[in-house]
Amino acid sequence: MRIVALGGLGEVGRNMTVFEYRGKILIVDCGVLFPEEEQPGVDLILPDLSYLDGRMNDIVGVVLTHGHEDHIGAVPYLLKRRNDIPLLGSTLTLALIEAKLKEHRIKPVTRVVREGETDQLGPFDLEFVAVNHSIPDALAVAIKTGAGTVLHTGDFKMDQLPLDRRITDLRSFARLGEEGVDLFLTDSTNAEVPGFTSLERNIGPVLETIFGKADRRIIVASFSSHVHRVQQVLEAASAHGRKVALVGRSMVRNMKIAQELGYLHVPDGVLIDIKDVDKLPDDQVVLMCTGSQGEPMAALSRMANGTHRVEVGEDDTIVLASSLIPGNENAVFRVINGLMRLGAKVVHKGNANVHVSGHASGGELLYAYNIVKPKGVMPVHGEWRHLLANAKHAADTGVPEENIVIADDGWVVDLKDGRARVVGAVECDYVFVDGSSIGTITESDLEDRRVLAGEGFVSIVTTVRPEDATIITGPVIKTRGVAEEDSVFDWIQPKIAEAITEAMQEGVKDEQNLQQVIRRTIGRWISSKLRRRPMIVPTVIVVDREGREIGGKPKQLESGRSGGSRRRKR
Repeated sequence: MRIVALGGLGEVGRNMTVFEYRGKILIVDCGVLFPEEEQPGVDLILPDLSYLDGRMNDIVGVVLTHGHEDHIGAVPYLLKRRNDIPLLGSTLTLALIEAKLKEHRIKPVTRVVREGETDQLGPFDLEFVAVNHSIPDALAVAIKTGAGTVLHTGDFKMDQLPLDRRITDLRSFARLGEEGVDLFLTDSTNAEVPGFTSLERNIGPVLETIFGKADRRIIVASFSSHVHRVQQVLEAASAHGRKVALVGRSMVRNMKIAQELGYLHVPDGVLIDIKDVDKLPDDQVVLMCTGSQGEPMAALSRMANGTHRVEVGEDDTIVLASSLIPGNENAVFRVINGLMRLGAKVVHKGNANVHVSGHASGGELLYAYNIVKPKGVMPVHGEWRHLLANAKHAADTGVPEENIVIADDGWVVDLKDGRARVVGAVECDYVFVDGSSIGTITESDLEDRRVLAGEGFVSIVTTVRPEDATIITGPVIKTRGVAEEDSVFDWIQPKIAEAITEAMQEGVKDEQNLQQVIRRTIGRWISSKLRRRPMIVPTVIVVDREGREIGGKPKQLESGRSGGSRRRKR
């Protein structure tokens, strides 16, 4: 059996693992990664599906372990290539993905599966196991083939007193271990954290205390699919005579689904529409919104920068009920600072116990390894530091180091004769979604955007007649974001004209080479005198003796900077 992770290894997000056996393909999860600051303008980052090119008809199905965006967010982009791929998942997971697919006008083929059930997709025999996570209805999946058995935990923890009373089924883990697990794919996100992840129910009393002390409005931010957290907020609001309004399209959509399916229990009269908030006194209002990770377009970020209909006021209480996803720290702290500047009191995990993780800590992973006793282990879902910490836990429990596979996105792992080995790699780049554009934005484009944001823009326009080496107009220099007056360039302007004239006298006649002359001349000067590296865009118009433009078709402009390398080189 061949295993190729197209995301989720060396990063937190974009989870997607491909299993191949006897010419057929099974996919576990298909999620997105959210962009960081150095990826301006990017909306989402998808797994690289090019590995599946020409083999879409070999896919027998997609198993979705749970309903978080980093596990289901890329499903619409996969189904746009083939819309009849069966999707298997729990009731809530499929309801969330069906709502998302409806926005993409895709009607999926779905199959509800439950813990304890078995199913078959092509040559893959599947068994589903209940696991506890920060969203209801999460599942692990055992994949059985003639090449061996793989147990994929998905995201999980071992909360022994979960709010929904649905614990991780360690008895099934033990039974599968006794039957023989050749490769155990385990969640690594909290592998560096010692001990055990705190109980979800510990958050309720903390929220109750915060609500009891708040004098004005309370705004709570969490993931839009965190049903348990929303449940706790509703109960705390009810206990203190407050009404709750959901803010954010995804929050409203997901909680409506959870309520309809019975996963969210709303106390009578507590939930109101956002339009009715202004009719109530501030001390009776709770807003439940998105934006706990500092996402620039989410509700909380827009409140912090004053672009949301909800205006944060003096002594409002803001609760960030989430952990920091690695890479989001600066964005989150920027939102916190913006809210505090407006006079709000901000409560977050750094100063109060307002969130617990949905992932198993080191002690829980040790339990899992001792219970399953796998022959081999492949840590998944995490950055390299998380994967290596998880691998150490496996080794500490007796898994031979030669049977522990540390892999990266795109690395090809073969499970043969009960042993897993890295045998090669395939191209596995980031695929950027930018508006309606999918996969056309490159690292070079992002580098240009970073240059524009950090260094500014310099344009030089000139009209020349190479026939007699004459400059007709210009060079005219204009800048944006360079933080210098245009007059600063008065000294270099004649130097550019001189370089252009000299090049034409030496026989250079086409605009592209003349643009390069301009770029080199002004680029060296800006670098040495201004200590900057802005984007330089020269435009050269070539005319004949009658003043008619030669060619008449403008050349593509270049930035004059290297576009950067791919995310990974294989």
